Order: sequence, then structure tokens, then C-alpha cells
Amino acid sequence: MLTDVDLPAPGLLWTRWATLSATYTAMGRLGWSIDERGAVRDRVDGSWARFALLDGRRAVLYGHHREDSATTRADPPIDLLTGAPDWLPWDSLSPLAERDGLGFVIWHENGRWSRVRYRDGLDDGMTALAGRLLTGESTIVALSRFGPRAAAERLLFAAVRAEVSAGYFSDLLTDPPPDLAAAMVTAVRGGLVPGSTAPRIDPGRRPPMRRIRRLSQGEHDRLVWSAMRDSVELSRRAPPTTAELDTLVSWLQDRAPRGDGRCSLLAYADATSFSVQPGDRPPADRPDEERYAGFRRLTELVRALRRAESDPRYGRWLFLRVETTATGVRVERRYDSWPLWWRDDGVSGPWRTNLSEEMDARLPAYRPSWVSLLDPEVAYRPL
Repeated sequence: MLTDVDLPAPGLLWTRWATLSATYTAMGRLGWSIDERGAVRDRVDGSWARFALLDGRRAVLYGHHREDSATTRADPPIDLLTGAPDWLPWDSLSPLAERDGLGFVIWHENGRWSRVRYRDGLDDGMTALAGRLLTGESTIVALSRFGPRAAAERLLFAAVRAEVSAGYFSDLLTDPPPDLAAAMVTAVRGGLVPGSTAPRIDPGRRPPMRRIRRLSQGEHDRLVWSAMRDSVELSRRAPPTTAELDTLVSWLQDRAPRGDGRCSLLAYADATSFSVQPGDRPPADRPDEERYAGFRRLTELVRALRRAESDPRYGRWLFLRVETTATGVRVERRYDSWPLWWRDDGVSGPWRTNLSEEMDARLPAYRPSWVSLLDPEVAYRPL
């Protein structure tokens, strides 16, 4: 389902973008520019936007904001190209959509801007990237950061009439002196100078087939986690007794919350992540120690134990449960399954990329059946 979007007419949006681009070029700054395929917005954090004109009535605005484009993380997933017209630049858009690199696609046709409808409150990142262009006032404010407001107003007014000359930039930009020649090259490329025209792209062609995400990242995670909870442990030898286990047990006994040696540890670990959950008797902090010192030491001890108990054939365990008393210990390790005693909060289970790394390090005989679900292609297969 599509929805209308309140944006300036393509000609106005283009003029503001080109004006800001020429101003940035005059100052030797990056971020806004014009190339042979249209207008460009690039940020140092990798966020970007593109705006292209096709003819007097058709245009397309698309991009991705690394933080604000929640559309790429929507659950269930959103296909931003559903119902999009055939003339869009599909060769550019389809690969971006396939790898979750497209936060918004908005097209202009028949006098209106349209896009796919998404749920209320979901941000697509467009305003964060193009907000300076959405009104004449916002563009003037952006230009006024570099010089007098009156000069900014005159520059934008001249751009709307395609009558820009070097003098408008010298009036706005006085310190440091602007590169007027570079500014005028961009102004010509942007169609802001008498006799110049803005670049246009040719209409695209819709591909006969597209690779469309069927599962969101969250849904794919939950599919794997559900299979892990249903899985059973494969047969493997118990790891040998190690000094690392003795050290961890002694530390837990010493941290017993009631001072009686009874302590519990519930942990998850892989090569890059580590987390703990409170058991019946979680290790106690010391009032005289630095904040998080106990957690850091526990992390070191668990990781050391995991390394010591690793095996090149069947890999390393993922979940660990240790229950100590003053004189004994009970240890449970889970290599292949999600134990009942590990609480699922629905969002922070083991990351699929980390699980893939762990499973790849094992011999095939010691990989549980749910490993096939880690394949990224699972999210794109028909349901």
C-alpha cells in the first residue's frame, strides 16, 4: 500500500540542493554535491541520500541513514519497492534493498510524492538527511551559517530563477575567501546558471524477479533461537578437569552471597560476546571494590575456562551453569542447545553472525541441525 508524502516540488527541491552543493564546493567542504546522475548527500558516518530528475514530472529521492532509518530494521520487514513504478532506477535500488541498505524511496509522478506506507511513528531517515531542503526557510538558515542572511536569501532567489553568478557567492562567503570558480562549476552542473540544465537520468526497468526479504532480522533471530530451544545436545566427551575451572569455582565460593560457599553462575559466551543472568545465588559484589570490577573478573574467568575446555573437533560450549557449595560444584555446559534455565527476553539472544563463527570452527559431525538456519538466504526464501 502506498501513501502520499508532503515534499517540495521536484524543481524546488533540486534548486535548494544544488544551491547548498555549490556553496559547500565554494568552501572546499564535502557533504553536498552534484554529479552526472543527480544530487548527492554523503555524511562521514556512511549515511547518504540521492535525488535524481527524469523529466519535468518524474523524480526520485532515496537513501539510508545509519541510525535513523528504522525501516531497514522493521519487524515484520518492509519492502520499500512494493508498488513502485517501472521507471525507477532499479539497477541501483534493488541491490541496496537486498542488503538492507535502503532506508527510504520516495518518487514523484502525476503531481505527487509517494512511497510505501509503514506503521505510524517509524522513521525512515529522510528528514535527518534532507531536512535542510524541505522548506525555503530551512535552506536559508543552512546557508546563513556561512554568511549574512540577506546574502543567503539573494543567492537562493537567484538560484530559483537560474540566474546565479559568482557575485552571489562572494557576497555570502567572505571568510575565508571562497573558491568562486569551483562554485560556478557546480552551479552550472546544477542548472543554476543561465543556459545550464540540471542532469537527468533515463527511466529504469523493473527486473523480472527480485530478491525480497521475507523475514526481518528479528524474525530470523527468533527462528534460530526457537530451533536452539528445541535442539538436543550431541554426544561428546566431557572436557578434562582444568586449573581454570578450579579458579572459577574458588572465586564463586568466595563470592557466595551468604558467605557459605553456595553460589550460582548462569553465563553465555562466544568469541566476541558475553552475558550473565542471575541464578538463585548470584556472586556478590564487594563494597570496597570499583564498580563492575567483579563482572570484569568473572568475564575473564569464564573466557579462560572456555578456552581451556575448547576442542578442535567439537568446538566450545555456548551456555554455562555452575552451582557451588562450600565443598563441591555442579557444572552444566550447553554446546548445541538453549537451556531452560537461560531466560529469553525476546531481543538479546545469541547473534547469528557469532553463532556462525562458532559453528564453522567445529567438525560437521558436531554441528546441530539448526546451523542451516544461520544462512542469510533463509530470510529471503518464500515462506
